[in-house]
Amino acid sequence: MSRSGAATATIDDVEDWTQGIDTVLCDLDGVVWLAHQPIAGSVEAVAELRRSGRRVIFVTNNSAATSAQHEQALAEVGIAADGDVVSSAMAVTALVTPGTRVLVAAGPGVVEALQRAGADVVVNSGEPLTEAVDAVVVGLHRDFDYARLAVAAEAARRCARLIGTNTDSTYPTPDGLLPGGGSILAAVALASGVDPVIAGKPHLPLATLVESMLAERHDAFHPDRVLMVGDRPETDGRFAALLGCRFALVRSGVSSPAAEIDEATTVDLDVADLAEVARRLVC
Repeated sequence: MSRSGAATATIDDVEDWTQGIDTVLCDLDGVVWLAHQPIAGSVEAVAELRRSGRRVIFVTNNSAATSAQHEQALAEVGIAADGDVVSSAMAVTALVTPGTRVLVAAGPGVVEALQRAGADVVVNSGEPLTEAVDAVVVGLHRDFDYARLAVAAEAARRCARLIGTNTDSTYPTPDGLLPGGGSILAAVALASGVDPVIAGKPHLPLATLVESMLAERHDAFHPDRVLMVGDRPETDGRFAALLGCRFALVRSGVSSPAAEIDEATTVDLDVADLAEVARRLVC
């Protein structure tokens, strides 16, 4: 099957490529869980994929949590994930030079990643800054308010360097969609007049990080062996296209069963949930 153009695989097509998949890149929100409540069959699906010899790596645009928090949350639902979570917070470090003074309007995950990378982190408290910063990083955080918006926008305007963890406007929960980090980023970008650079899916910084992680195991990155599973075609589907790998769309999160697929997105597998992905791969 061609990797370009709009397409959705049929059951007859699936057998042509599934047996060559040895790595599954799995989104979290809307695929594994909804607000940390496991989607039916997802925990068992991860276990089944691993029993088949496939590696499962969790690739998330959720930048609010630290690496340990992501791993602990997965452990609490029965999924071991030590060293197997890659987030947009981790990808932000590719866009910031060590020693750079950064205003962070985001959660602990971004603070942790930037500090580990050697940045001088200033957490946005809503209080006026006493010193200039070299960049502003914006991600999902639940204490965002008008004062923090004003400080972030002014800082971004002054340094002309705005970085977003992702542009996801929403994220799925058991009770429906809530505003995502992209909504906060949009507010800061509009108020500052600065166009942001994006770290997470479907952009290059996170793709490069994933490629490097997979290359460590195989001595090279082999996109034909990789399947990206996600619930958002414009994010996860485009990320798969950037990597050059296959894309499985699940309808358990942002994309409802009746939602139409953007014609620009290639979908290799269109199924209900992660459990169905595992069933198709593990024959």
